[in-house]
Amino acid sequence: MIEYWHLFIAFLIPGIVGYGGGPASIPLIEYEVVQRFEWMTTQEFGEVLALGNALPGPIATKMAGYIGYEVGGVIGATVAISATVIPSLIAMIVLLKLLLKFKNSPKVKRMTALIRPAIAILLAVLAYQFFATSYEGAGLVQTIILVTLSFLALEKWNIHPAYVIIGALTYGAVILS
Repeated sequence: MIEYWHLFIAFLIPGIVGYGGGPASIPLIEYEVVQRFEWMTTQEFGEVLALGNALPGPIATKMAGYIGYEVGGVIGATVAISATVIPSLIAMIVLLKLLLKFKNSPKVKRMTALIRPAIAILLAVLAYQFFATSYEGAGLVQTIILVTLSFLALEKWNIHPAYVIIGALTYGAVILS
């Protein structure tokens, strides 16, 4: 029972403070899952993140479902997904009228703009942690090859991220086998 409560708290906190539930919530989820409750390692979290990014839909709910299932089975997945969705659901129901009234307010637009640097730093720290884990696991040469090819595929050739992830998985399977 305590494990379900921990799952609920672990996904409720990123759901409340994770701006929009998308990429901004990933470092918050990582902290709860890897650092606080130690349900998985940084490398395992990176693999879950990669898998979640390859699938359609919101990243936070996909990760909550997988991690919740790993920790507490079907009930754990249900608890984690509910905790992820509840803050947004309540905010939508309670604040929808208020948001519609002030959506064009310069103050609201400035608040939104000013939160972006903090989100960028959170994502940069997470990217650094993933790079360090990759370097330890695959070595410098393999990591540089994958970083370079992934960057080119995403930024220059406009390849969908799911195909980049599948390509990296294939590369890893061929090289490491």
